[in-house]
Amino acid sequence: MKLKELSVGLAVALGLTGCQSITKPTQGDPGSHDTIRLGGNWELTGQTSGYGVRPNRAIQLAVDQQNAKGGLLNKSIEYINYDTRSMTEDTVINASRLVSVEDVSIIFGTGSTNTAMSQLPTLDAAGVPLMGASLTGDRLTVDEEGQVRPNAFRVCFQDSFQGRVLANFSNQRGYKRAVIIKDNGTDYGQKLTDEFKKYYEGDIVAEESYVTKETDFNAVLTNIKQLKPDVIFVAGYYEEGGPLIQQARQLGIDAPILGPDGFGNEQLIKLAGAANTDHVFYVAHFVPGSQASEQVKAFQEAYKERYGEEPDQFAALGYDCARLTFDAMQRAQSDRPEDFKRELEKTVDYQGVTGKFTIDDHHNPIKSAFVVELSQGKIISATEIQP
Repeated sequence: MKLKELSVGLAVALGLTGCQSITKPTQGDPGSHDTIRLGGNWELTGQTSGYGVRPNRAIQLAVDQQNAKGGLLNKSIEYINYDTRSMTEDTVINASRLVSVEDVSIIFGTGSTNTAMSQLPTLDAAGVPLMGASLTGDRLTVDEEGQVRPNAFRVCFQDSFQGRVLANFSNQRGYKRAVIIKDNGTDYGQKLTDEFKKYYEGDIVAEESYVTKETDFNAVLTNIKQLKPDVIFVAGYYEEGGPLIQQARQLGIDAPILGPDGFGNEQLIKLAGAANTDHVFYVAHFVPGSQASEQVKAFQEAYKERYGEEPDQFAALGYDCARLTFDAMQRAQSDRPEDFKRELEKTVDYQGVTGKFTIDDHHNPIKSAFVVELSQGKIISATEIQP
């Protein structure tokens, strides 16, 4: 790895509520309509809406921009998105409706691997692909036997890459004594931990765990303080990472704290307190201002004009999901899944707003990552990590 320092379409929003029976999708004919139909299955409300709202907005922006240029393949693009309410059951119900009722050619979302994978049986039965924005779990695209899942794609890097990135970052920083604190209830936390341990060259002096939604870390941190680690790796999400950072600093622990892309949300700063974020680092897919191409500037300006805020990494990934799909359809001259899926697999050196990437044999992008450093709640540096 190399390190480099970097100072007229219709949008239909439908919400499903209540309990509904899950039925096997009927066989539709995506690609046969007079509009290109794209599906969204995002956490627009609920606990994990931080991973769904912004990519959904960015996809809508991409659709509207493309329609303003005359659409695609002599058709306008229709984006039909449902709210999962951050619930697996709703994710499955939504996927079935998007395939069997709306007849979409592709589904974008959800924001987390576990819930996204719950819809794969439905999509496999219909031959409709899933495109993930922030679905970093390694098993999304490859099953337990090592076989590639034919209908799963993504534009983000995997958890295994993140764990390796943070281990190598620690090695190059000269951190000799590390503590790992992992989310014990997720594949995310475990995979990150496994890969960090595989590539970290120093001593791991403690490995602690917590359960999802935990808020009190004082007992664990009090023990860690006695160990005087050079670095603390938190393998989990911002919901727990924020309070953990705050409590660590309140206890006088000033060691650098590393986190994965799950830290990349403004709620991390609110939960930790801006004053407690000095020497906090996390992996990012996109850093506003660091990739100053005209393409990126245009995306940032359009997103901010539309939504009144700067796009975060999840918005940028959502935008790349949509634009890559348009590109594959254009190459295939078809919005039928069986046609443009082949073109997705052939993607080489695609230039997205999150960087240039090639889709490998496992439907994963080969691309760079960033390790950003926080101070007083602001990003003060970004280090690009090339694969």
